[in-house]
Amino acid sequence: MNLTDRQRKLLFVGLVVALAVVGVYLTIAAPDHDSSDTAAPRTTPTTTASSGPTGPASPPPGISGAVAPSNFDIYRLLPFSQREFTTAADLAQRFVAAQGTYRFDEDPKVFSSRVASMVTEQLLGEIERGASAPGILDDRRAQQTVAEGTATLDRVRDIEDNSIIFLVTGKQQITKSGKQSIDSKQYAVTVARDGGSLKVYAFEPADAGQAGDTG
Repeated sequence: MNLTDRQRKLLFVGLVVALAVVGVYLTIAAPDHDSSDTAAPRTTPTTTASSGPTGPASPPPGISGAVAPSNFDIYRLLPFSQREFTTAADLAQRFVAAQGTYRFDEDPKVFSSRVASMVTEQLLGEIERGASAPGILDDRRAQQTVAEGTATLDRVRDIEDNSIIFLVTGKQQITKSGKQSIDSKQYAVTVARDGGSLKVYAFEPADAGQAGDTG
């Protein structure tokens, strides 16, 4: 069929309109690539710090001038003052001596009360449970065990912002069934800040190892 010029023009216009309609439809119906192809931002999980001893009130003052052996103050580089260090060392020594002292005929609460002011609440609970263990009590009563503890400070194992670990040797003069003996064992004792004071935070045999910072 031969088309006239007018018919060819009308056919061309119709095709243009049809293509335009199809283009608009595809544009509207096409998926939104910006929203679907882009991954949603990932939320980084936050770690909640476990509650523990508070940190130092301020960082160590440091040393800005020249260091000389005659006036070198090591406490200016430590998170504990000389007084705090002395208090912590005394506490570690007294605690080891106290926990090594007991009698077969005393109430376990008496034993716990001797160390209650030296330790954190959590450690006190562990000590009370240990002192009240039926097997231990029965054995001490059967052998009428009496132990007198003393302690010597050996050295500092580690120092962190919130804690100091001392190596302390506990010595016991023990009487069992009328026979005397001497026992000696080294402990790692962690003294840490607990509110506004210093408390024994943990202790265990020195050869077992122990984490340095409690904060």
